[in-house]
Amino acid sequence: MKLIEVGEPAPDFSLKGDDYQNVCLSDFKGKRVLLSWHPLAWTPVCTDQMRALDNNWGKFQSLNTIPLGFSVDPAPCKKAWSAALLLENLILPSDFWPHGKVAQDYGIFIEDKGISERANIIINENGIVAWVKVYPKAQLPDLEEVFQVLSNM
Repeated sequence: MKLIEVGEPAPDFSLKGDDYQNVCLSDFKGKRVLLSWHPLAWTPVCTDQMRALDNNWGKFQSLNTIPLGFSVDPAPCKKAWSAALLLENLILPSDFWPHGKVAQDYGIFIEDKGISERANIIINENGIVAWVKVYPKAQLPDLEEVFQVLSNM
């Protein structure tokens, strides 16, 4: 499995969000989309990662960007987790079934563990991959770096 590269068309997806509504990449045409991947819900770094996205919702909006918090957890798990974290705006798509299919499409699925890498992938307004970064699982992604990339696009 090869990590998706900058300049490639972003694979579309249709997944259930934490509100059980379908979330499709194609729904956000004309906006930038941050696919922020975390390995598993209910873990400390993943919690901080999702809270940071939600807490910075306004800044993302000012940069014409929709952040999405992806993992392979099932939608009911993501719904409970979102409620527990008191997330107000962030959508948490579930890549549960077929298990990890979208993570596989983007080259960040860890087959032997059944989870995704921790990664940020920015898709531009035209559906093209504009930036990719994979992080060590224990590292909280630096949102300032993400904002810098978005500001320079």
